[in-house]
Amino acid sequence: MHVPVDGRDNFVDVLIIGAGISGINAAYRIQSRLPDHKYVILEGRGEMGGTWDLFRYPGIRSDSDLFTFGFSWHPWNQNNPIAEASAIKAYMNDSARLFGIDKHILFRHKVVSASYSSADQLWRLAVDYKGGATTTFSTRFLVFGTGYYDYEQPLKTEIPGLDRFQGPVVHPQFWPEDLDYSNKTVVIIGSGATAVTLVPSMADRAAKVTMLQRSPSYIMSLPNRSKPGLFDAVLPNSFVSRLTRFKLIVRTRLFYLFCRKFPDVTRRLLLRGVRRQIPDTVAVDPHFSPRYDPWDQRLCLCPDGDFFKSLRSGKAEVKTDTIDTVQADGIRLRSGEVLPADIVVTATGLKLRLGGGIQVDVDGAPFDMAGKLMWHMVMMQDLPNAAFLLGYTNASWTLGADASSLFLTRLLRMMDKKHIDAVIPRREPGAAIQPQKFLDLNSTYLKAAEKDLPKTGDRGPWKPRTYYFWDLMFAKYGQIGESLEMVNAA
Repeated sequence: MHVPVDGRDNFVDVLIIGAGISGINAAYRIQSRLPDHKYVILEGRGEMGGTWDLFRYPGIRSDSDLFTFGFSWHPWNQNNPIAEASAIKAYMNDSARLFGIDKHILFRHKVVSASYSSADQLWRLAVDYKGGATTTFSTRFLVFGTGYYDYEQPLKTEIPGLDRFQGPVVHPQFWPEDLDYSNKTVVIIGSGATAVTLVPSMADRAAKVTMLQRSPSYIMSLPNRSKPGLFDAVLPNSFVSRLTRFKLIVRTRLFYLFCRKFPDVTRRLLLRGVRRQIPDTVAVDPHFSPRYDPWDQRLCLCPDGDFFKSLRSGKAEVKTDTIDTVQADGIRLRSGEVLPADIVVTATGLKLRLGGGIQVDVDGAPFDMAGKLMWHMVMMQDLPNAAFLLGYTNASWTLGADASSLFLTRLLRMMDKKHIDAVIPRREPGAAIQPQKFLDLNSTYLKAAEKDLPKTGDRGPWKPRTYYFWDLMFAKYGQIGESLEMVNAA
């Protein structure tokens, strides 16, 4: 696609920011359901992939199965439900090429600002591209496929004495390509999915890997190979893929509901599974017995029990304690124990930032997303003609993003049919809406970002999403107009 510096012919009906899994999926939905709509994807990085291109730490993998995390219109066709980033990127590239979506992507096009004009009923975007040049784009409808991670800054954590450490200090978000940890002693600070992934991935080459946690997370092992069944032998592959996807969506939902309804039973079952896999020298309490209920935070998946295998090998260990101070050659704990370290990895969480850090204004006034209410978790209160592709916290991300994309195409068709130029979610004057958390999890990094994030409400179109099949029904048949201002074409 030709991009002139003056931007005179850079108009599209729909502009998608981000060539991650949400943006690619939205592009497919737009081109298949709205073939007369011109669209473009602007991607600030040099490759598609989003999260899977940004993070380069050893072993990075999905924490949801690829049968539901993958695209429904191009099903995952391998037998491993949990895949590493390289396989996910290859799958996304293959999907985009197969359906011609790659022809609509402009790489190294970073959106700096987005301004909406009510007079023109258009968004105008300032874009840096290809090493410092600038251009502009305009669009009727803006789609944020940027997720909610800050790609430029990690979550800041206060670790006393960290500046005194004389070896490499690495955050997983910015993993050095030349980091050699062969035969090194590594301490990974953290207990979430990233730490649980890093431990077995680094243990093969490192002399010793220690996961140092202040408090543990729930870890659940799953087999990472799907076994062929009777249906695979007698039914078409396309039908088997849809059936597998359906079963996993339902199974994940039922498991989540069971966890929330019977937290004590679930806790006992999860800890029993851990007890069977850890060495006799390692205690379940305190190392694997969290202080919170299952699904207050995301569960950490452990494909084929690789984390526990690394503990049994003796190449890895878990320490549950708090840091007194970091020394030049290691970490001293409050208990008095000193953990020697050649490398420290701070897997302490990610910084959240909705909208990719883009400066947004409406009619010249800066638009602050903090505290605004999400409308059906797709649009935002008082923000015209803009959608956010957000996934689930308790199921595969792509399911939620796809429900949003399907709703978006229906909304755009309605706007065209009724000659509507702008749609703006509005909170009804005097409406007694009780704001609620944007994401229903209690992770530390979510609590740190809560003040900067939008909210959901306790009623009407402001309520948070619940379940993929319900959201899919709404996307296809639900009432669109509630709390939505519609501006007709002049």
